[in-house]
Amino acid sequence: MSKVELVYDAGCPSLRATRDRLRSAMQEEGLAPEWVEWTSDDPSLPAYARGFGSPTVFVDEVDVAPGHVDAAACRLYEQSDGTLLGIPPVAAIATALRAASRASNRR
Repeated sequence: MSKVELVYDAGCPSLRATRDRLRSAMQEEGLAPEWVEWTSDDPSLPAYARGFGSPTVFVDEVDVAPGHVDAAACRLYEQSDGTLLGIPPVAAIATALRAASRASNRR
């Protein structure tokens, strides 16, 4: 199974909705909804996960939505209709999970 991580700032208003979307994407891909959570100020936060707006989702250490838009400490994601929301699209998470699964199957 892929390593899924959620990095967020304490008090992030998009945290609950991001967790819901993570759960949905993982269920859509037939995976147990399990991931690791980090606060962005955690001194043990891995280097690859530093400097992103909140919230950010990584699958196997890769950002699920490269080319993101950050506004101050909050992260904005382009949705399928072109709007910007502080929540990653389920499709972006599911796509990253599928790509990680294909990559691990090739090893």
